[in-house]
Amino acid sequence: MNKDHRARIKAFLNEEYTAARAASQGGNPEQAWNHLERAHIIAQSKLGPHLFSHWKMLGLAVRSGDAREVVGQIMRLLLAPLGNLTGRLPIGNTGRSNVSAFTHMQIPADLQAILETPSN
Repeated sequence: MNKDHRARIKAFLNEEYTAARAASQGGNPEQAWNHLERAHIIAQSKLGPHLFSHWKMLGLAVRSGDAREVVGQIMRLLLAPLGNLTGRLPIGNTGRSNVSAFTHMQIPADLQAILETPSN
């Protein structure tokens, strides 16, 4: 991954986290979850960003009072390092507790375009 591609991914993640915060503060938790799920799909291949995405999800779960999601995010924070270290990640997984932490999912086309390293 080249420097420009890393910068593009970092900018995308920052935009999604900012949009999630705005949606949450605006009383739209489902929209906030959507932004965090999109960020998770992009972040999951690198341990630090992957953990950060689950940390953000944990924060939203706590603020929403969703005990099931809180437990799910804590479990994912514990599992993420193992997945990243072994390379056994469920590609495309949204990171929410409403789907198995081991389920591979289709990556939306717009996110797939972000993940692809430019050829030049």
